[in-house]
Amino acid sequence: MADTSWMARVGARLVTNGYAILPIAPGTKKPGQFTRAVWHDYPQWNRHASRATTELEVTTWSSWPDCGVGIVGGAVAALDIDVAEDGELALRIERLARERLGDTPALRIGKPPKRLLVYRTREPFAGIRRAPLEMLCLGQQFVAYAEHPDTGQPYAWPDEGLADLDIESLPAIDAGRAAAFLDEALALIPPEMRPKSLGAKTANGAAHPSLPAHAQAGTLAAIRSALAWLPNAELDYDSWMRIGMALKGALGEEGAALFADWSAQAAKNDPAATAKAWASFRPARIGAGTIYHLAMEKGWRPDPDLLLDGSQKVCSGDAHPAAGLLARLAQPEAPMPILAPAPSFTLTIPGGLVGDLARYMIDTARRPQPLLAVGASLCALGALMGRRYRTTTDLRTNLYIVGIADSGSGKNHAREVVNELFFAAGLAHHLGGNKIASGAGLLTALHRQPAILFQIDEFGMFLAAAADRKRSPRHVTEILDNMTELYTAACGVFLGAEYANRDGSNERRDIVQPCLCVYGTTTPLHFWGALQGANVVDGSLARFIILPSEEDYPDENRSAGLRRPPRALIEGLQRLAEGGGRASGNLAGRTSGPETAVDPMTVPMDDEAQLRFDALSDEITGELRAAAGTFQTADPCSDRGKRGQGRARPGRGAECGPSCHPARGGRLGD
Repeated sequence: MADTSWMARVGARLVTNGYAILPIAPGTKKPGQFTRAVWHDYPQWNRHASRATTELEVTTWSSWPDCGVGIVGGAVAALDIDVAEDGELALRIERLARERLGDTPALRIGKPPKRLLVYRTREPFAGIRRAPLEMLCLGQQFVAYAEHPDTGQPYAWPDEGLADLDIESLPAIDAGRAAAFLDEALALIPPEMRPKSLGAKTANGAAHPSLPAHAQAGTLAAIRSALAWLPNAELDYDSWMRIGMALKGALGEEGAALFADWSAQAAKNDPAATAKAWASFRPARIGAGTIYHLAMEKGWRPDPDLLLDGSQKVCSGDAHPAAGLLARLAQPEAPMPILAPAPSFTLTIPGGLVGDLARYMIDTARRPQPLLAVGASLCALGALMGRRYRTTTDLRTNLYIVGIADSGSGKNHAREVVNELFFAAGLAHHLGGNKIASGAGLLTALHRQPAILFQIDEFGMFLAAAADRKRSPRHVTEILDNMTELYTAACGVFLGAEYANRDGSNERRDIVQPCLCVYGTTTPLHFWGALQGANVVDGSLARFIILPSEEDYPDENRSAGLRRPPRALIEGLQRLAEGGGRASGNLAGRTSGPETAVDPMTVPMDDEAQLRFDALSDEITGELRAAAGTFQTADPCSDRGKRGQGRARPGRGAECGPSCHPARGGRLGD
């Protein structure tokens, strides 16, 4: 147990109890990530504040050496009592908090007498600071389980730790109660125990009556003069950061040396930390006005001939400030180049069973949608093939495809045809319901039939609900989490969730070689409006193949009418569902357990197909290396998205069953 990280010990329990968690780098109090055998900072940790932590993330973080656990603020708020000099005062403030905010069982102690109390929020709110007290909440985090960097001892939970407390058991507070408590508690702290800080925050526009309004930029002479009235006499962290951002907003990189010299006035200055902070500053509004205002509050009065507004420096000469623009306007405007039109996409309907099915959909449609017909055919055959065929790299045919077309364009026809054919062929047990109500419902369907096809209309509305982790209930958002994990587990075992299971009625249920295929149709407005940044970062979007229609309103096929499924097409689907793989008994492939698992048929690729996949792999590796450390490593066009395109290739000529030839051009069969 001593060699097991805190994340491995309590991470899953914390998520089950309702907390959003983070990996904490060993020996620190900040989030970290372990890549290429080294711990690094994790600047994008805030993305975990907008969604629940997934099982895949906990599993990954648990493998990182000495990984601690942090809690993301938002659903919870933490009162940080940063009083180190007077233990009795720290206890007095804790007692006041329990009286005013609630008697929380969650007390954490890292370096006594400092302490931290955890509460549940009615609505997430921005953190509130009354140094040395702070209510940590939205956009902030705190360490729950790790070794304290100063003491080297684990953080202690004297009563009950969060790993043993459901989030609903914590007292609930709101921003108003938190602010009122902090104001009352701050009055108990003597002035000499409060960190020194500068004046209250103001907008960059000058609030002082004798200071004219001006731009964000300042001049070096004026900033240097004002900064002399703001000595760095061991200021608190917030004031130090505020001056640094104002300097960068006023002078840009020209202010780096000035900030370093000013920071060096404090005995606690760390030049490396100062340089790192300067590089991280991205001031959007704060600038010269803040420094001028704070200095004038201290008694600074700028010399009348001192230029304050840095944006006026270009106007100090006789030249017109817009001389460059006027000169360009006087020149004749160059004609806009005429760009050649982009080549249109030409769809080739593949051969074999997938082509036969797609052509039947096109021929019988009132408004044909060829691209959507191919997508629906791939998903339909993918559900039948997934547990019976594989490539030499164990690639399966589980597909998530979204067909996008406007209302009235005939996008529903392909789904109707698949339903009719599956019922006619006796394969209706491979069809899931028209809607997925919950994550548990999805897993139940896969336990009943581990190779299953869900065809979902209005997929954009479904995605909007499943991706909205702030407003949608957890059982809905779990649908997208389960889909993400099931996609990766297609060639192995999807391990079910563990529960307390005291009476033995809720055992873990695993699924061997799950093959989940999803074909959704939606309008462009609903689909693109449903996407959120979190979908791109967490990888859920990267598993979908998006097929926008080339023609929203195709010509009407007036000869389309009643349909009678061709016998050859029905028999082809039946042969595909029965063939492939080495079965062991008449129940092979019928259940989700290992007892009836099928050993899939391995379909090799020919040289041309292998070269295509090798080139694709090289392209993916190059793009991932170029985007290392950025959100673009989760781009839907990167690794998973392009592997998804590779999954879409199996199916051409799939009706050949056990006699399949090597894959040509990246397809199973020929």
